[in-house]
Formats: sequence, C-alpha cells, structure tokens
Amino acid sequence: MSNASYAAAGVDTEAGDLAVSLMKAAVSRTHGAEVLGGFGGFAGLYDASFLTAYKRPLLATSTDGVGTKVAIAQAIDKHDTIGQDLVGMVVDDIVVVGARPLFMTDYIACGRVVPERIAEIVGGIARACAETGTALIGGETAEHPGLLGPDDYDVAGAATGVVEGDQVLGAERVRAGDVVVALASSGLHSNGFSLVRHILAERGIGYTDTSDELGGVVGEVLLEPTRLYTGPLLSVLADPELDGAVHSLSHVTGGGIAANLARVLPIGAWVEVDRSTWSPAPVFRVLSAFAGSTLESSEGTWNLGVGMFAVVAADAASSVIASLAADGIPAWVAGRVSTAPHDLTGFVQGAKGVNGGAVRLVGGYAA
Repeated sequence: MSNASYAAAGVDTEAGDLAVSLMKAAVSRTHGAEVLGGFGGFAGLYDASFLTAYKRPLLATSTDGVGTKVAIAQAIDKHDTIGQDLVGMVVDDIVVVGARPLFMTDYIACGRVVPERIAEIVGGIARACAETGTALIGGETAEHPGLLGPDDYDVAGAATGVVEGDQVLGAERVRAGDVVVALASSGLHSNGFSLVRHILAERGIGYTDTSDELGGVVGEVLLEPTRLYTGPLLSVLADPELDGAVHSLSHVTGGGIAANLARVLPIGAWVEVDRSTWSPAPVFRVLSAFAGSTLESSEGTWNLGVGMFAVVAADAASSVIASLAADGIPAWVAGRVSTAPHDLTGFVQGAKGVNGGAVRLVGGYAA
C-alpha cells in the first residue's frame, strides 16, 4: 500500500515520525551506559552484564495502564502527567517484591497522531522513569483510525527489574507483631476513575468546570499525578541499618485498601487497619459527598489516602517512617499483624487469586 493510500485511510506516518523526533531528547535522558543501540531501533538493548555480581538474580516484570483517567486528560487537553501515572502503576509494582527497576517500554494507541500530544505523554513517562532510575528503552505509537476517535488514546507499559534471590519480599517473611506502615498517596492515583466519572456525570459536573469544593478546575484536580514510591523504598531497602526490616510491601491499586494488603500477608495472619490514623484528602470526601455515600463504601475502589503499605519489623518502624519522610513520603503506623485466633467475620481474605491473610478497616477516619 502506498503512503498516499495509507494517509487516505487515516494513518499519517509523517506525524508519527515527528512525534518520535519530539520525544527523543526526553527519552534519551533516561539512558545510562547499560542502554545500547541508541534511539529508534526495532528493539531496545540493555547490557545485563552486571547481573553476574548477583548470586541468584531474579527478574521481576509488571505491565499495566492508567485506565479511564485518560478520558479526563483528553477532556481538558492536558497530557503531561498521564505518563507519571503510567510509571507509577508499572514500576511501583516492581519494587513491591524488593526489585530495582531496570528498564521500561510503553505503548500508545491513538485515533490520530498529534505529535505534540504524543511528545507530552512520553515526556511525562520519561521524567518519571528518570525519577525512579528506570531506562525507557523502547515504545510504540499506533494510529487506529476508525477504532478510536481522533482525540482518543490509551497508554500501557511494561517494566523489568532485578532482585537478589534471597532478598525477595513477600508474605513468607511476615511475622506476628510486625507493624503495618501506611504511605500517603497524592490523591486518586489511577484507580476508580470509572466511579469518579459516573459521580460527576450524575451531578452534571464537567471537567472544565471550577469547583469550590474540590478547590479548582475539576479535571486538573483529578489529574493530580500518582506519587512515585520506588526511589524512597529502594533507599530504605538499601540502608544497612534497616537490613531485613521490611518484610512485605503492598501497592494499593485496583481492589482498594484491604484486598491489596491481604495479598502480602501469610495465611492465618490478620490485620485491623485503624482508620483514625489518617484523614482522607478532600478529593475523596468531596466525591463521596457528591455521590451521597460514605468514605467507607469506597474502600474497595479508591486508595483514600494510602498508596502503599510496608509490613516491617516493629523495632524498625520509626526508622522506616523517618527515612520515608526524608524523601517526602508521609507515613504512619496503621496496624499490627496478629496470628492469634480471631473471628474473621467482616475481614477481606485474599484477593486476585492470592490465598493470603485477612484485613479489615476499623474505627472512623480522622477529621
């Protein structure tokens, strides 16, 4: 098929080339000496020779997207933060097992390539990759006219990391008496946006409207980028004074608070997460009020202010919290692990195919 007929079908290869040229500098800034072959190859090359220093290197991988949050970015034509959301969803899953991220690739499907828009999206991915020490070594932008509208797009990514075999974090390390440390989220992150959009539609609120309750333009408030936890957590894991202190980590994403924490607890263990130890941000309270519902009713959908949990040895909790605070992550003790016999009525037990521990939230949220 000739270029002319391809253009007639709605695919603009020249626009794709321009998008690549606009994103090149941002992507290249994520490359260290391990990245070979430059920019624009059919496959990214990453020199893994350093893995010979590991006794038993285990590769960790994760893939994800940002869900319907992209609909809000499209609605207000703001695309420079979605990339950070993507990296948060993908790379912060890598660190959950104790792994250091190595490299990432991205995929953007769109109805029409708008070079500046694509460059904004990838620029956000690249900045977040640089912040987490991840090389962005490849990607693809695909134009799907007729399948997606001219201004529609979706983003996805995949990342790979490495962890020493005897340092993998997980439920098997958790012990009775361990402390559950909650790490603050920056807002909604990238989960529960179908509910958000439904609530706003029911109220007749547009993304370009200004809301006194939310404190600004609705779409801009909702696009608050996902907080990145990888760097601060890797600092904790690398601290010789905290060696072995962190037993498991849980990324609070789809499924909400209790279900995600239950996934990283052993069978027979339970935790009561104390709601009174934190106050959910206004965005959660306002959306709940708009819906005429309670914060508690959305605990399986939104993070409500907790983006990550760390299950740590009790005597190290204060040091872990201090380290995270020094890196700009507010954290606090929200519960304690127990294996004592207990009535588990009302607890969430396991999730997403993991037959783990049991979690429930208790008390009322702080004002």
